[in-house]
Formats: sequence, C-alpha cells, structure tokens
Amino acid sequence: MFKIINPNTAAELIPDHATIAIGGGGAGHAVPDRIMRAIGEQYQERGHPRQLKVVHPCGLGDNDQRGLNHFAHEGLVRLAIGGFWGNAPKMVDLAKAEKLEGYNFPQGVLSQSMRASASGKPGVITKVGLHTFVDPRLEGGKINGITKDDLVHLIQIKGEDYLFYEAHQIEYAIIRGTSIDSEGNLTMEEEVGFFAMLSIAQAAKVNGGTVIAQVKKINTGHADPGHVKVPGALIDYIVQDETQEMTFISKFDEALVKRDVPYTKEDLQLQGPKKVISRRAARELFQGAFVNLGYGMADGVPIVAQQEEFDRSLVFMIEQGATGGIPTTGLNFGAMYNPGSIVDDAYQFDYFHGGGLDLAFLGFAQVDKHGNVNSSRFGNKLTGCGGFIDISQNAKRVVFCGTFAVKADIEVTDDALRINHSGKFNKFIDAVEQVTFSADYARQKQQEVLYVTERAVFRLVADGLELIEMAPGADLQADILDRMDFKPLISNRLRSFDTEVFSGEAINKGNHD
Repeated sequence: MFKIINPNTAAELIPDHATIAIGGGGAGHAVPDRIMRAIGEQYQERGHPRQLKVVHPCGLGDNDQRGLNHFAHEGLVRLAIGGFWGNAPKMVDLAKAEKLEGYNFPQGVLSQSMRASASGKPGVITKVGLHTFVDPRLEGGKINGITKDDLVHLIQIKGEDYLFYEAHQIEYAIIRGTSIDSEGNLTMEEEVGFFAMLSIAQAAKVNGGTVIAQVKKINTGHADPGHVKVPGALIDYIVQDETQEMTFISKFDEALVKRDVPYTKEDLQLQGPKKVISRRAARELFQGAFVNLGYGMADGVPIVAQQEEFDRSLVFMIEQGATGGIPTTGLNFGAMYNPGSIVDDAYQFDYFHGGGLDLAFLGFAQVDKHGNVNSSRFGNKLTGCGGFIDISQNAKRVVFCGTFAVKADIEVTDDALRINHSGKFNKFIDAVEQVTFSADYARQKQQEVLYVTERAVFRLVADGLELIEMAPGADLQADILDRMDFKPLISNRLRSFDTEVFSGEAINKGNHD
C-alpha cells in the first residue's frame, strides 16, 4: 500500500548516487516540481542526495528557477540525460562549466527507452538520430568534454545502419498526476500530457526501485479503471501539493483538457516577420494532413489555420501526446486547446517514427550550404533537440521556419516588406555548428524539405539549396545573397510571395476547400 508523505520526506528517501527518472515536460506540464524543489533544498541544507544520475525524456523547467533548475547545484547531479535542456538554463551552465556529465538524445527515443527499461530490454534500436550530432560518428549526443562514455552505438541489421541507445536501470521514479483514489490509482484529468509516467513507474518497480508520485487531490472511493494512468500497485509514496498548477503559467485552463470548452482566441496574434513566415508556411497545409509543429517560429502555423477556419480539416499532433486540437504557443507550448485525445508520448512517437506525419513545421537557428539545420546548439547557447530529430527525420515533408537573419529591422505592410536593416548576423552559413537535421540523409530518403523565411523560400535539391521565392520589397542581392555565407542555386522560375501572405485574404483556399 502507498504511504502519504511530505516533500521533504520524499527527498530524504533518495540516497547518494541513485539513478532517478523524472516524468513530465516543458514548462510545468505534469512536472513534479514540488518534489524536485525539496530535493534541491535538501542538498543545499545537508549536502544530500549527491552525485545523482538523472534521466528526463523531455525538458523540465520555466527557463528560470523551476523544474530541473532546482537541481542546479554543483555536486547534486553527476550525470544528466535529457531530451531537451533549454528549459533549465542553470543546469546548462553547470554542463558548460563541466560540473556534470551530460547527454542530449531525441525525446522520443528517451521516452521509448523508459518502455525498454520497463520490459527488461537492453535499449532502443532505431534509425532516429543517424547522421546527426547524436550519431557516434559525430558527437554521440555528448554535450561537454568530460562526458566520455558511449551510450549510443552504430549497429547494422541486414546491411542497414541503425543506432542502439542503451536503456538505464531506474532506481527511483518521480512522476505526477492530478489525483489518486483510495487504492493509490493515479489519474491525470487535469494534465495536458501523460508523457511516460506509466513506463517510468514500471521501469523502477521491475528493478526493485521506488515510485514517488506528486498529486493535487487525494480522493476517497475508486477511480474508473479506464481513467487510471498508473496503477496504485506500482506507487510507493504520495506527495500531495494542493497548490499544484496545471502548468507553470496556467493555474487551470479547462480548455487544455476538454474538447468543447471555449478559449480566448484574441490572445493568438501574429505580427511582423512571424506573421509573414507563418502565413507563407501555412500555404503548405492541405486537407486531411497529419501535422506536427515545433516550438518557436513554427507555432504560428496553427494560428493561421484557425484564423482562416480550416483547422478542423487537418489533424494537428504534438509530441507530448495530444491530437486534434490547436497547439498552444510560447512557453506553454506542449499543450493543446480542445484536444481530441491525449496518449502517452512514447506511443505518439511510435507513429511519428513510422512515418505517419504528412507535414512537420519546425524552427531553425542555422542552415548551411548543404541544407543541414542546427536547432540545438549555437554560439554559447545549448537548448537540445527535444523531439526535433524524431520528427524531422520521419515526416514526409518538412518545412523549416525562421527569420532570415539575426537582428534585422523589418516592417511588414499590406503587400510587401520594408527592410530597414537586413540583419547583423547571418543564419545561412557555410557549415552549421551542430547537425540537428542531416540534408544528405533527407536526400537519401527522398524527403521534401522547404526553408521558409520572411524574405525568401528555399527548397532542398541534390546540390544544396535552391531559392524559389522571394518577398516583394526584398532586394535579391542586398537583402538575400549578401546576407548568406554561400551562394544558393536560383530557380529559373523564381517568383514572388503571393500577395495573400501579406493581406488579410485567405491564403489556402485551394488546399482545404
């Protein structure tokens, strides 16, 4: 039977050198933050637990203090394996200072590795990550110089290359739900995603480990069996946090877990270059498409679909597990308004890995002359790949969305751009600093790839990038070619953006009627 304890007692359960897995993702999406805070506070007060190995399939943090930022004390964590690091800048600082060992692996693969651990398998075999920075022929997913062990390996099956990602023996699982019933069965009725909570709990229990669950409510009676996400038989300890928020920025918003609850559409506004990029990218949508969207610039695409009332003719899917609604934007990304369903993220990634996505709209930080994309590490900034590799390598068609250059001064009129300054730093460079998307691998798979910016659109071809469209108001030489470190191919049918991209007219009539 489970035992109800306070957060400090939960922290005391975890010994030095333990291997822990933490559920949840993003900015408080089912993140067991109260327990994580207690662990950080106890380390500061007593120096224990120390030298932990921490596995987190998704990113955990608010870009400031919460989530994994609670663990950002030298000596608390010895090794961290994460799908995304950008939500926890304080942990990033420790990794860059080589105060801990760190790995960045694809989020979907890490979620599936929790299932592998739970079923006693040695790891995950997949093509996801080939020819990117997680490939051992490049960086092996290691994020600093003190990280030496190889946790991903190149293997061959029937003459084809695959990657083998090692599973991890989980000793302590820290998960979250909304409620438990009288038998400790955990339900997630107020959670925007279920993530890998069940698999993480199973992975700990089959290894003789301990499962600690944070919940908001402790109910009498019995939950409906079909609503239980983690059986009470798998849970050892419960920490109640009656102030538990739905996310770090949403105390509770019923529209994020209900199909027919209205929400405020006026908050979803597009302006400036993002408006142009989102509207041009949205032209690629078509009726019946299964569509995924990445964080950042790409999250404007569903806003356009909603504004022009063709969102219901598409199926939006996000890697956190929701399908059928409108993805949220900004720091709350990873949730969905009016979802039709929510499933465990590992199962969502099964569908993505299998090629179920027709379209993926993803961001970029750098693009090189070969068409490679970097969205994970550039300059002094480490964010990580999240689900980017899982998605970009397997969608039938990928549309990368981003501004053409850094620190440009651009005004958007009703029919054109007014470029006052074309940019301080180039994003189209000779060679990316890290390969998050391999253009050569995309060519091998005959993937269709576009690169959409506010002033130019390129497509991936055999010899690199081909410029196929440019925005009215942009000068080909001064605003495009002079702001690139390489010369792209130029289509002999180079055309201007359609005027609908700038005006208020519908941009996608032919594709969704």
